[in-house]
This record gives sequence, C-alpha cells and structure tokens, in this order.
Amino acid sequence: MTRRILFLSCILCVCTVAHERFFFYYTGMNFSSFLKLVVQLIGSLGFLLYGMKMMSDGIQKSAGNRLKKALGFMTGNRFLALLTGMILTMIIQSSGATTVMVVSFVNAGLLTLTQSVGVIFGANIGTTITAWIVALFGFSFSISSFAIPIFGFGYILSAVKKIHKENLGQALMGFALLFCGLDMLSSTVSPDSGNLNFMSALDDWGFLSILIGVVIGILITALLHSSSATTAIVITMAFNKLLSWEFSASIVIGSEIGSTIDAVLAAWTSKDNAKRAAFIHVMFNVVMAVLAIVFFTPLLRLVDFLVPGTVDSNITYHIAMLHTTLKTVMALVLLPFTHQIAGFAEQIIRSKEVEQKNVYVLEFSETGGKENAAAYLLRAEKEISDMGDLVGKMFRRVQTGFTDRTENFIAKHFQTLTEQEDYADQMKEQLTKYLVACSRLPLSESQSGDISRKMQIVDDLESMSDECYSIAVLLKRTIDKNMRFTEEDLNRLVPYMSLAGKSFEVVRAGMDNKVGEAQFAQAQGIEDDIDAQRKSLKKVARKRLEEGADVKTELLYIDLVRQIEKFGDRAYSISEALSQSEA
Repeated sequence: MTRRILFLSCILCVCTVAHERFFFYYTGMNFSSFLKLVVQLIGSLGFLLYGMKMMSDGIQKSAGNRLKKALGFMTGNRFLALLTGMILTMIIQSSGATTVMVVSFVNAGLLTLTQSVGVIFGANIGTTITAWIVALFGFSFSISSFAIPIFGFGYILSAVKKIHKENLGQALMGFALLFCGLDMLSSTVSPDSGNLNFMSALDDWGFLSILIGVVIGILITALLHSSSATTAIVITMAFNKLLSWEFSASIVIGSEIGSTIDAVLAAWTSKDNAKRAAFIHVMFNVVMAVLAIVFFTPLLRLVDFLVPGTVDSNITYHIAMLHTTLKTVMALVLLPFTHQIAGFAEQIIRSKEVEQKNVYVLEFSETGGKENAAAYLLRAEKEISDMGDLVGKMFRRVQTGFTDRTENFIAKHFQTLTEQEDYADQMKEQLTKYLVACSRLPLSESQSGDISRKMQIVDDLESMSDECYSIAVLLKRTIDKNMRFTEEDLNRLVPYMSLAGKSFEVVRAGMDNKVGEAQFAQAQGIEDDIDAQRKSLKKVARKRLEEGADVKTELLYIDLVRQIEKFGDRAYSISEALSQSEA
C-alpha cells in the first residue's frame, strides 16, 4: 500500500509540473492561477445562469394558465404563430423552453406540424432580447449599484405573502442575479487581470479562426443549454477587448447550432410529428449558421451599417444586432414556405409502418432546466381529455347492451371493452407518473393545486372505465345465463343509464371549458336524480325478492343499479374538481 501511494504521488508531481509548463506556455499562467480562473468563471456563470433561470421561472409562474390563450394564437395563421413564438420567448427568456413546449404540443396533437413552424421561427427571434438587455444595461453604469437594491425589493415581494407578488419577486431577484453574474464575469475576464489575454491569439488565423469560433459557440451553448447565456458571455468578453468583432460573431453563429440540443432531447422519445418539429428547429439553425459562415463578411458589413458608430466604440450593440439580424432575416425569408418546410420534414422523418396499438406511453422529457410548467400541465390536460373521450366511448358501447341484450352485444363489443379498460389502466399509471414529475417543477400555488385536482380526475376516470367494464360483465352474465328481466325493469334501467350519461356529458364539456356555477348546479341536479332513482329501483327489486322472485336475477339487477350509480358518483366528483380549477 505504501509503495502504491508513493508511486501515485510521483505521478501526481510529474503531472503537476507538466501542467505548470503546459499552462505557462500556452496561457502565460501557472497552474494555480489557471485553477483560480476556472473557479471564478464557474462562480460567475453560476450566478448568470441561475439568475436567468430564476427570472424565467418567476415570469412563467406569473403567466400561469394564460398559456391557453397563447395557444389560440399559435393555431392561427403563420404570422400570428411567428408573433406568438417571439413574444412568448421574450417573456420567458428562453427559446429552448419555447421550442421544448412546441415539440410537446405537437406530440400531444395540440399543434399541427405546419402551425409549429411559425412558432419556432418566432422563438428564434424572441431569444435575442436577452442580448439587447445585456448590451443596453450591462455596461452603461455600475451593475452592483442597482442589482443589489432590485434583489432586495424582489425578496420583499417574495417574502410578504399578503401582497401575493411572490412570482414577480422571484423574477426580480433572478434579474438582479443575472447582472451580478455579469459583473463578476466582467471582473474575471477584464484585460487588467490578464487572465484570458491569450485568447486574442485565436483571432490571427484567418478563416480558421471563424471555424474555431463556431465550434466554441456550439460546445459552450450545448453545455450551458442557452444561446442567450453564450451571447451574454461573448458580449462581456468583447466589451473587455478579449475578443475581436469577427471572432465574437463566429461564436454567436456557433451558438445557434448548440441551442438546438433542447429540442433534440425533448423529441428523443416522442412521436414522429414531434421529431419533425425538432428537426425543423435544427434545420433552421444549422442552415442559418452555414449561410452566415458563407456570407460572413457581407453579414458583418450589414450589421455595421445598421448600428451607428464604430465597432470599437459600441461592440456590444453590434453583437446584439448580429444576433437579431441573423434570426429575423432567416425567419422572414422562410416564413412563406411553412407548408413546404413541414412537407420536407415529413419526407425526411417518415412515419413508422407498424405502430404499437393499445399501448399508451407518456414520456416526461427532462431538458436541462428548460421545462415550462404551464406547458407540461397543458399537455397533461390534453391527455386527460383524451382519457375522457375513451371513457365516453366505453359508456356508449355499454349502453347498447341494454337495448341489444343478445350474443351480438358480446361478439361486437365485449373484447373491445376489455382492451379499452386495460388502456385506461395504462393511462392512469402513465399520467400519474407524469403529474408527479410535473409536481417537481417550479410551480405557482394555483398550479400545485391544479396538479392535485388532475390526479383526482385521472383516478376518477379510471374508476369510471372500471364501472363501464363491470356493467358490461354483468350484462354478459345475464346473456350467458339467459336471465330474464321484465320489459318494465329494462324500461326503468334505460333512463337511469341515460342520466349517468348526461352527468358525464357535463363533465366532458368541463374538461375543455371550466365548469362554472350553472354547469355545476346542473351536475348536482343530475346527481340528485340518480340517487333518487337508485333508491326507487332498489326498493322495487327488494320488493320482488320478498315476493319470491329469482334471487340471482334480482341481486344482479341490484348490482347493475349500484354500478351505474357509482359511475354517476365519479362524474359528479370530477365536476367538483373542475369547478374548483382556475380559468
């Protein structure tokens, strides 16, 4: 053991000396100075990234369920879709979050592939707002002089619960942390420190320098999961004279490719259409980057023309303008061809010939902090709505058994009902896992309550599928054993079953639109009618038992009455949950 320790110590000493010589030769720093620089960079980047995330989370919580309204604009024409994607990304400060949301919506069927194209283009433009915030406010005056007071004000809003501005307070604290990170980053990479002066050597290799910058941009953005953060870093370093205008531009161009990683991760296990949406995002950014490299010099001249003053005097504005110009021009050029782009994506990613039927899968795609809670909840809402449709189909199948109580009912419907009941069980399991994963996201108080209600609704819907199947089993038993009900008994069950169906119709409509007071009162009235009829039907069955009727037939009749009542009870329970949810 002693020899091994001595051997490892010798290797460590050799490596340390080698490191010292390597870093001194290439960077002019010894190893300890380099290690100190890395720690300072990690710390400042931590403040920057956490500030961006905190600000984004706070704004998203404040937006809450307003995302439904944004979805309405997304499904409009291509120009509204572009505008929606742009504004939404400006608000939540992340094109990655918007793109992940769009991929999720396409996967759920809330957006068509063609509709998603405009939103993706708009998100690319909207993400440039961060660069302008940094360029306009980051270096005009002492950041700490206003960042600390803003953080304090945000903390007060967050801590004082009575004013109900916790989410706004969180957004302000994130905004302050972002600029604190910028301040520390600027100090770390300042020319006075001499830490990164060696990077200026990368500017002297002509076209190779541009390619190196592109690769650096790709890697940094893929690592940070944020082109906005990469651009903020580039602006800071360029302001401190560590990067030239050309090298800064090449890194920004590379960041456009690196930013596609979130969409790729989100679509990895999704349906074909979601993969196509991610492909369109990747294609847009890659083509844009390639064209920017090909027309690198004219592009920089265009930016120089658009921004007044020399590059040296306001390089921060030049970088921000490059970011905006590149994406805006590309989006406007391609926007008229949304249908063709969607068609091209369908040709590249073809649908699988064989798809697994009767297998339900709902993946919660984690994408490195880009999860948008409102979008995930909206996706869950769509899936719960589909589960409601499944229960409705089962109920209508079962209803036919009361009017066609023959072998034909068993042959035509029973196997399908068995498969649908199993599918509902799968939906409950997958949706519950999905909602549990949603509960770990940054949520507002109302969103937390919404998750609890959704879990209850999923449980009730699965129980309703069980009731449908149980009713079908009871009907099958009466057919197999040739049990005879009087025409009067069946005439009583049919309207009783219809009442349960009417109760479910109120619930199903409420899944798409909130159950208001009038709808809830209607559900309550139907529930009271179901209870009254249940008592009447049971009373009649017990009376026949006392009069010597067939015990098995009457007990099965009472079971049918009970199962139908339980279906109605579950429908009423869902209407209660929906009436409590936010609009």
